[in-house]
Amino acid sequence: MLRAVIFGLVFFGAMGYFIFSVRKFLSYLKIAKPENRFGDISARIKNTINIAFLQKKLLRSPLAGFLHICIYWGFLILLFVVLESIIEGFFPDFSFAFLGPLYSVLTFLQDYFGAIVLLTVIFSIFRRYIGTPKRLQVDTSAKLDATFILMMIALVMITMFGMSVEKILIGKSQGYRPVSDFIASYFSGGSHTVYEIFFWAHIVVVLVFMNYLPYSKHFHVLSSIPNTFFSNYKIPYQGIVLKPINFEDESIVQYGAKDIEDLTWKNILDGYTCTECGRCTSVCPANITGKLLNPKLIITKIRKRTEEKGPVVVNKTETDPGLNKNLVHDYITAQELWACTTCMACVQECPVMIDHITPIVDMRRDLVMMESDFPAEMNTVFKNMENNESPWAFGAEQRNDWIDELGDELAKEGKENHLKKLSSLGTADELDIVFWSGCAGAFDKRYRNVTKSFAQLLNKAGVKYGVLGSEEKCTGDPARRLGNEFLAQSFIQQNAETLKRYNVKKVVTACPHCMHTLKNEYNKFGVELDVTHHTEYIDKLIAEKKLIPKKEINEKVTYHDSCYLGRYNNVYNEPRKSLESISGLNLVEMARSKDKGFCCGAGGGRMFLEETEGKRVNIERTEEAINTGAKTIASACPFCMTMLTDGIKAKEKSEEVKVKDVAELVLESL
Repeated sequence: MLRAVIFGLVFFGAMGYFIFSVRKFLSYLKIAKPENRFGDISARIKNTINIAFLQKKLLRSPLAGFLHICIYWGFLILLFVVLESIIEGFFPDFSFAFLGPLYSVLTFLQDYFGAIVLLTVIFSIFRRYIGTPKRLQVDTSAKLDATFILMMIALVMITMFGMSVEKILIGKSQGYRPVSDFIASYFSGGSHTVYEIFFWAHIVVVLVFMNYLPYSKHFHVLSSIPNTFFSNYKIPYQGIVLKPINFEDESIVQYGAKDIEDLTWKNILDGYTCTECGRCTSVCPANITGKLLNPKLIITKIRKRTEEKGPVVVNKTETDPGLNKNLVHDYITAQELWACTTCMACVQECPVMIDHITPIVDMRRDLVMMESDFPAEMNTVFKNMENNESPWAFGAEQRNDWIDELGDELAKEGKENHLKKLSSLGTADELDIVFWSGCAGAFDKRYRNVTKSFAQLLNKAGVKYGVLGSEEKCTGDPARRLGNEFLAQSFIQQNAETLKRYNVKKVVTACPHCMHTLKNEYNKFGVELDVTHHTEYIDKLIAEKKLIPKKEINEKVTYHDSCYLGRYNNVYNEPRKSLESISGLNLVEMARSKDKGFCCGAGGGRMFLEETEGKRVNIERTEEAINTGAKTIASACPFCMTMLTDGIKAKEKSEEVKVKDVAELVLESL
């Protein structure tokens, strides 16, 4: 009886403190902005099963993923041991033996996984101190935290085996325990006292471990499942979709995020879910090339700021010096924020579905719209957009130049021109598609050739297509990613009105940034569009035999994946299939390709900003392309083409290596 009373005091005391800690954490979430994350429950459950339970994203790093899965599934199985021990604390003779044969299965799995977890922990501790991967190289406090957690896990396993072995030795063991039996074979004679020591040690270690979690980076043990459930579950099929600001709401006094209360509760939960595994950092193009930005630290700094300001706000301690600080500047610098290319590699690799990009863009919004604190080059970008309806310094009327050039070229060749301006048709109803050329496709001299090449492919395939010409405006993508949401929305609203007026439904564009914005973000402004990338459409035309590549192109070609086409919209195969349809073409892959591809450095508005830190991102990618031995780098994005072309020039390889769009290569093969 006394044993049960003492156990009850220890157990309920520990549980009470744990509940107190979790409630304190939940109170911090309430400081942030509300956000509805309960839509499409079935899809969220499916995503949670795949990522949180089956650990699919962890296996992108095979060794680390395998080690983590061993520990994770070991813990799930060993929960039965913990539960059995807790009930035994109140009722000394209790066990799950009444489950019959199922109990033997459970005890076998407990022994099996217990041994695997113990071996994995030993290897993980070794890996933390010897041969540590760069992404796991952290400061002393973080290393000690990780070591303490691993030691606690090891003690849970050791005390569990201690209980099992003593039960065998005193003749009270039930079920099938091969590992415990093997250990017990080296001992003779058991002791109830030794069993009690192992029992209490096991319980104390488990309860201490549980209460330590809310104050450790290993809080993810508790938060990773809900964080995955509430994540952007459509990733990687839709990427990060930025949420609009309602500028008509006069109650909004802060645009963007200056401090934690300007973020959403999910952003705060992300901070507490970060395992500091460094997978995001290991793939970040800015960090790899020597920039200050570290996506892992962006998230951990959100947690650090929450831990500092959360108690102050919750307890209403208005005189606390912590109120004089802000997340932006005091914790996260503008230099870090402007280095991000929004390539989404960090999000793609995160095993617990953290969204790094949304808070980065929200903090950029604060810098731009509240502080006017941004790189000087952005002044030119914003002025061009305001005056010319594009980031380039060309008048809006010049959007028609490529149309006139194409008409003249086709007329000289005596070919039919299926292109129509919507202004002359009045509606898009009779057209197969509307071709959205984009600002680069209309103004950039090099990419204008891609625009005309794709238009010629449409002509050859007999596709009825129309264009908006000078009525087309920037989609707003550069302004949105650079934090100028007000400017972006002015373009979105104008384009939305134009698209509605012509009843446009099907759009094809050669710009992945235009594609993503039109396809996934315009619906927040009342425009539902069926948007296709030009490489997808080319692949479709080839499959339908409307385009038949006949000429050989005997070259080694490597294809560069655009982040906004690949990671954001899951288009990887179609460009490759189009290239592979060309006879003689030898397609070779770069070391980092498809969903592990490396950014060109132009996304997130970086196309228009200078790189003053470290190595240029486009040089890093260009070198990788050159190392394949390919004579042609195929691209499918105007920004990528520019960055790769500049990289080739910088490496003085312009005579040896060419950069061509998929559309140009397919046109050459007809």
